[in-house]
Amino acid sequence: PRVALPRARPDTPTRHKQRTGGATSGADRARYLQQEVLRRSAATADSTTRSLSLLYESERIGVAASEELIRQGEALKRTEQMVDKMDQDLKTSQRHINSIKSVWGGLVNYFKAKPPESKPEQNGAPEYYANSRLKEAMVSSKEQESKYQESHPNLRKLDDSDNDFNKADLVSSVQRDAYPKNQQLRAYHQKIDTNLDEMSSGLSRLKSLALGLQTEIEEQDDMLDRLTKKVETLDVNIKNTDRKVRQL
Repeated sequence: PRVALPRARPDTPTRHKQRTGGATSGADRARYLQQEVLRRSAATADSTTRSLSLLYESERIGVAASEELIRQGEALKRTEQMVDKMDQDLKTSQRHINSIKSVWGGLVNYFKAKPPESKPEQNGAPEYYANSRLKEAMVSSKEQESKYQESHPNLRKLDDSDNDFNKADLVSSVQRDAYPKNQQLRAYHQKIDTNLDEMSSGLSRLKSLALGLQTEIEEQDDMLDRLTKKVETLDVNIKNTDRKVRQL
């Protein structure tokens, strides 16, 4: 009797996938991992860019606060000079009152040395000098204004991302070896490193601003204490002078 041989089954897509599934799944996983690395690198680069933008904005606010504090110091200086001028005028008034009260008082005032007169202010505005630490910090921070303009979301140039990838080709061979071979991934890593370096410098400038502001505030506190004492003394002298005028 004839023996029937088993018929070969056709090579269906399912069977082909089973035979080559190992290689296909490995390639898919490699592509997935590569895309995931790129996605995470891009997210990290965007995060550092946003942080850097906030740092520039904080620095700009710090400079504005410093300028306002210096204007306040100038106002305090003008006020102190006005109080000194009022005290000088009050002493002159007391001399005139003593001359009116008696002949003897007039003779005493005639031979008595005149009190030193305060020099008139030039251009009507006294000079006020902020502490050197604050001025240096402000100059350093103002130099970053252009970077703030570039990093602001509403002012950022549209071709910044293209420039970042073009900059990847300008690094030296030694620096290139330290980054991944993939051009896009290398650009992300370089952008992250650049942002971190800028953040470090920005934090250092913010620290200098904070220390300068602290020193300026302490100096103005001393000025306020000195001005308060002068005003209290002037108030007492005004009351005494008013009492003498009423006694004439």
